[in-house]
Amino acid sequence: MAIAIRIHEAGGPEVLRVEDVAVGSPGAGEIRIRHTAVGLNFIDTYQRSGLYPMALPATLGMEAAAVIEALGDGVSGLAVGDRIAYPMTGGAYCTERVIPADKVVKVPDTVDDNAAAAMMLKGMTVEYLLHRTFPVEAGQTILFHAAAGGVGLIACQWAKALGVTVIGTVSTDEKAALAKAHGCDHTIVSSREDIAERVKEITDGKGVPVVYDSIGADTFETSLASLSTRGMMVSFGQSSGPITSFNPAVLAAGGSLYYTRPGLANYIATRDELELSGTRLFDMVGSGKVRIEVNQTYPLVETEQAHRDLEGRKTTGSTVLLP
Repeated sequence: MAIAIRIHEAGGPEVLRVEDVAVGSPGAGEIRIRHTAVGLNFIDTYQRSGLYPMALPATLGMEAAAVIEALGDGVSGLAVGDRIAYPMTGGAYCTERVIPADKVVKVPDTVDDNAAAAMMLKGMTVEYLLHRTFPVEAGQTILFHAAAGGVGLIACQWAKALGVTVIGTVSTDEKAALAKAHGCDHTIVSSREDIAERVKEITDGKGVPVVYDSIGADTFETSLASLSTRGMMVSFGQSSGPITSFNPAVLAAGGSLYYTRPGLANYIATRDELELSGTRLFDMVGSGKVRIEVNQTYPLVETEQAHRDLEGRKTTGSTVLLP
């Protein structure tokens, strides 16, 4: 029997249950895998809390690294024993599972299991944000919220490699130092500084062409106020709660602004897109321009505590669960 972390109702971390589950044989186009590391992400807490409703009962988790143990009929390009990883395929909080073969990518020898589990969702998120939602250009200055978080630390390094100046928001001086060590040029400690005012000071009153905002309700207004004319607010998360409504007229009043709410699933919807994103990510990490730092690990059976620490902003960088 395998072990899975499941929920039978929405709620706080206490609804997470450790359960024994059966894992069947892979069918056509599928593979059976044994997880070596499982990524922890804010989307997991959204699903657990009911913010993103799920059919229940459900096994949480959206990314992991694994070893292939069996192949179903018709699977090509993969072999038993291959190291693989995947993003955005629900059900990762477990020791073993069956998964469609076209949802995984091979992990190069230059990337270890913990990094692979932590980098797929976060790293591919950074890839689409910087290359495809608002393609940044060398010489630009951008604002990236939660710069010391898992996505933020990758984004700071990646943007820096592209020749971009990064302004990052953080909650403490310790996190400011961490963000700066990963390529963030200017940090704003949101607990004591006015974000929009500081952005305008740094940019000589112009504002930035793009704000990448994963915080949501608490930063919505200040993100818009930080933009330059015809700037774009990219709202890709809501750790402080959802943006429930706003008057589109504020976009015109702010300078003909753009607002978008992208999601990774729409950027890796095809096999070609998944491989494109994976290739860019592995190339950046393999070149040494982006370091994937796993700053916390928890046993899979202690996922409840991991959720508490993530929501309590007690974590930095990436976190993985170890089966």
